[in-house]
Amino acid sequence: MSTAVTGNLATPSAAPLTGPITVTERAAAEVKRIIEEQRSTGVIQDEKVFLRLSVKGGGCSGFQHKLDLDHHFNEKSDELMEYHGVPVVIDRKSLLYVSGAQIDFHNEINRRGFSVSNPNARTTCGCGSSFSV
Repeated sequence: MSTAVTGNLATPSAAPLTGPITVTERAAAEVKRIIEEQRSTGVIQDEKVFLRLSVKGGGCSGFQHKLDLDHHFNEKSDELMEYHGVPVVIDRKSLLYVSGAQIDFHNEINRRGFSVSNPNARTTCGCGSSFSV
């Protein structure tokens, strides 16, 4: 991870970071739109907001991808990346399950929302919301 040290505080550097996943331009644009919408309504007041990708236990197949907006970055347990101007945080344990994954956004008649295509998923449930490794 690339950090700039100011005094005793380590802060993420301004240099663009890349990492072991991919976020499409469509997904990044939608995340930016959601953040701006939530800022304009007062839901988000913090200056720094991260897109957090994590893996949680649950679903028919054992694991589920989870996308959240988060204000916290833990230097000890998280990896920080940046894609198309969106800072992305993944905890190191989840990173073991999502390395090589792609986050995309779909805006079609029959499909609207984010998707995570994970090459580590060996099987998925019928609706595609959970996976096993």
